[in-house]
Amino acid sequence: MIRLFSAGTCCLLCMLIFCPSLKAQFTLGAQLRTRTELRDGQAAPLPKGASPAFFTSQRTRLSAGFSGYRFKLGATLQDVRVWGQDASTINKTTTQDNNSLLLHEAWAEIMLLDTTIKSRTLNLKIGRQELIYDDSRLLGNLEWLQQGRRHDALLLKYESGSYSLHVGAAFNQNRENSAGTVYNPTPPGNYAANTNGSAMYKSMEYFYAGRKLGYGHMSFLFLSDQFSRFHPDSTGGKIWDKGVHTRLTTGLYYANTFDKLTLTAAGYYQFGKNANAQQLSAALLSGAFQYQLCHSFSAGLGADYTTGGLASDGTSHAFDPLYGTPHKFWGYMDYFYVASSFGNRGLQDYYLKTRYKPGKKFQLTADLHQFYSASSIPDNLSSKFGTEADLVASYPLTKVISFEAGYSHFWSTASLSSAGVKNVANAQSNNNWAYVMINIRPEMVFKN
Repeated sequence: MIRLFSAGTCCLLCMLIFCPSLKAQFTLGAQLRTRTELRDGQAAPLPKGASPAFFTSQRTRLSAGFSGYRFKLGATLQDVRVWGQDASTINKTTTQDNNSLLLHEAWAEIMLLDTTIKSRTLNLKIGRQELIYDDSRLLGNLEWLQQGRRHDALLLKYESGSYSLHVGAAFNQNRENSAGTVYNPTPPGNYAANTNGSAMYKSMEYFYAGRKLGYGHMSFLFLSDQFSRFHPDSTGGKIWDKGVHTRLTTGLYYANTFDKLTLTAAGYYQFGKNANAQQLSAALLSGAFQYQLCHSFSAGLGADYTTGGLASDGTSHAFDPLYGTPHKFWGYMDYFYVASSFGNRGLQDYYLKTRYKPGKKFQLTADLHQFYSASSIPDNLSSKFGTEADLVASYPLTKVISFEAGYSHFWSTASLSSAGVKNVANAQSNNNWAYVMINIRPEMVFKN
């Protein structure tokens, strides 16, 4: 794959060198991002006496872009691994989940309207691509995760003045079938696009409408995703059947800045059936403000609420944040990350966020979260999950090189570690996480 990618890069360069009449632009980029982590209760409380984890993970990317008259092309090759993992220690044949080399992006964008029309655009983007909207709460590239997130999709984009209308669709299959469209949503391999308990959607469609305001933005989203039906086998596993369960999510997002005050608000409702065939009725509400107290310091308060629990009739009230970037919202220790289950209890998150930036480069952020369950916890335990403090410092040495370090502490409760939530026996109540990250991201642009 690397040889093929390099050959394609050479061909594009040759086109630019030997075809002077071709008006085009070629972009070549790379990224090497290392993150060294100390995990002493990250994602869930550690049992007392358990040893902390310490490791370094590395993301390596090589990307290329080519644009010409009424088209763009983009591709990104990616390898993610922990230092010490190698072909001699990872059997790619029998341990397919460790296959860390993959094609992160490979897309083409076609300008359907002539480029002489400046007042509006109509573009068609097809292929493997990142989907990023608004604050990335429901649709984002999950940049924090070394593997990132992408979708194999078709996207039609209409832009006119302050208005944006997007229609997207995806249809997944495991292979080129001779008959039928039954899809196994849990194949081996790295499927970071999913958030549904490692079950990838079989198909997805969405409509997005946005409008730019004077100092902000307002948008509407309607998304439908479908999951393969199944029935249990004799061993408790799943056999995938024809047909799908359809989940629908819709809502509004708003963000605006008034002088020194920035307001954000969002509300979404989820219904239909989830991947586990449960009837669904769930919601997410969010609101926050950030105030610029002086040139170098800002502070703000906010609250997120997601419904949770299971009704007596079997209806699930657990809201799924779809394909967003949860690390950005509910504490950096990822206790309420979708991949880190907390019993579908729902979540209340009340938080204080501060940012200190004395100059053009150095920045320090300090956040405090207070977490509660949104539904009752078995055994009449308190609804309080715990408190998290996050501290992050960042410094860009150059436009290409940046450094970041963070420390987080979680004071957890017995409710969080109970059997009905995290299910950690004899859990420690003080949990820590620290990291140091170095990001090197050069880019070259060739114009003709």
